Amino acid sequence: MNELLNHPLVIKLIEMSFSEDIGSGDHTSLATINKDATGKSIIVAKEEGILAGVLLGEYIFKKVDSQLTVKLLKQDGDAVKAGDVVMEIEGSTISMLTAERTVLNFVQRLSGVSTQTNRYVKVLHGLHTQILDTRKTTPGMRLLEKWAVKNGGGANHRIGLYDMILIKDNHIDFAGGIAQALSRTKHYLQENNLNLKIEIETRSFNEVNEVLSIGGVNRIMLDNFSVPMLHEAVKMIDGRFETEASGGITLETLRGYAETGVDFISSGALTHSVKSLDLSMRAV
Repeated sequence: MNELLNHPLVIKLIEMSFSEDIGSGDHTSLATINKDATGKSIIVAKEEGILAGVLLGEYIFKKVDSQLTVKLLKQDGDAVKAGDVVMEIEGSTISMLTAERTVLNFVQRLSGVSTQTNRYVKVLHGLHTQILDTRKTTPGMRLLEKWAVKNGGGANHRIGLYDMILIKDNHIDFAGGIAQALSRTKHYLQENNLNLKIEIETRSFNEVNEVLSIGGVNRIMLDNFSVPMLHEAVKMIDGRFETEASGGITLETLRGYAETGVDFISSGALTHSVKSLDLSMRAV
């Protein structure tokens, strides 16, 4: 998290959050609270989960008012239950109230991602299969949400379109087939002096066999395979390339897919179908 706090995209995101929420000023607090008033507040968990974004919350409070004192009673990655105090904040009452919603929006959302991921990780206990996130993230929050996945015990797939080659069904169909897509990819990487890993999606045993005969990839994605089909495909690949299962895999079916021996399972639900963890700020 410390590295992310200095990342230009995260800094810009926080500035945008201030612009949309604070704008020309927190006029309610300015109107109702004495400008010199000071006080103390706490952020409390209202349900069980895995915390994420606590350091970011402290950073946001300090960005609003560097004179605020923030004491972290819980850390990123800590498990919490209802009633646990996450942090204490002291200083300008107006500053605390001005920062409140921005802090909670980030910490609640990121804690929701970590909590959801941790549920998947627990189901995989004892197996070598890793759970991966996807690019199905909240616009502008990808770096933070992918960090929250790791905070919850998961692993990151590619960050974006720029750090890995992932040849999916549409690429294959538009290119004219698997052979053409792989041939053009290898030529493109060589021509542009790029060293990127290559993953290719397959939809049938025939496509798996075609990729195996051509080679030159790092990972084969097995998309929308049933558990018996996935088990057979993993046997066919036999460790020659990494394997990833994707498509329609839920928390309830996750264990069965992982028991096939597949290396990775990717799930958009880690980030796109998340309930934010319920937290609140209270005056003391």
